[in-house]
Amino acid sequence: MDTGLTPIKLEKIQFERISQLVHRLTGINLHPGKEELVNARLTKRLRALGLKSFDAYLEYLKRINPEGELVAMIEAMTTNKTSFFREQQHFDYLGRQIVPGLKNRKIRVWSAGCSSGEEAYSIAILLNEATQDLALWDIRILATDLSSRMLARGRKGTYDTSHLQDVPPLLISKYFTCIETKPVRSYQVVEPLRRLVHFARLNLIEEWPMRGPFDVIFCRNVMIYFDKPTQERLVNRFWKLLKPGGHLFIGHSESLTGSLHKFRYVQPAIYLK
Repeated sequence: MDTGLTPIKLEKIQFERISQLVHRLTGINLHPGKEELVNARLTKRLRALGLKSFDAYLEYLKRINPEGELVAMIEAMTTNKTSFFREQQHFDYLGRQIVPGLKNRKIRVWSAGCSSGEEAYSIAILLNEATQDLALWDIRILATDLSSRMLARGRKGTYDTSHLQDVPPLLISKYFTCIETKPVRSYQVVEPLRRLVHFARLNLIEEWPMRGPFDVIFCRNVMIYFDKPTQERLVNRFWKLLKPGGHLFIGHSESLTGSLHKFRYVQPAIYLK
């Protein structure tokens, strides 16, 4: 379809400057080969700002409202693919191996890179199912992400049927309320479950205000965007925030192989302090 808009081309030197800026701000590594993706995503920002070239955009980032636009640029660069009970083996392990070992009915979990909240709410559902009586437990789940837009969706806790495909019908009836039937059926996480999750914006490569300690940290399919030195620093910061005997869950496409760390391998993508 012809939109009538003149294409805006991202030159190699412009891509390199944007890549350096994104890496400095977030740790995200935009490899060569990502030029088309960056071009497509940032062209939308240029159109919104009425700018006609990437040089003009880079100047804009330096001079005019840089903080607000830097956030918008980073959000455009990040991929927010997630789903309920993604990589189910992790939730099975949490329910069968970790929860029974908790002596004081207290658990602290951090979902780092939580996107729109599906992972955090999956954890909340699992913990409720595993403990059977939520009122007798002290459960807190911290859910952090770089994207304010995704966090807003997570706080609302509203998802249409396409997002609930991997949630068993029994759990949908127990933990979600239908709030809309047209044009598509939409559900909201029930309020007692939403209360367990605290959403907050956090850049993983900056200072962390929380002190922990956590029983479990989920940081899945996040570190694939970082280079090895950034991954290693992050993993060792996770170590410091975990309780002795605490667990780190990473994505199945990720590995700590080749990184210097103190974690003990448990099974694919699960590590123990």
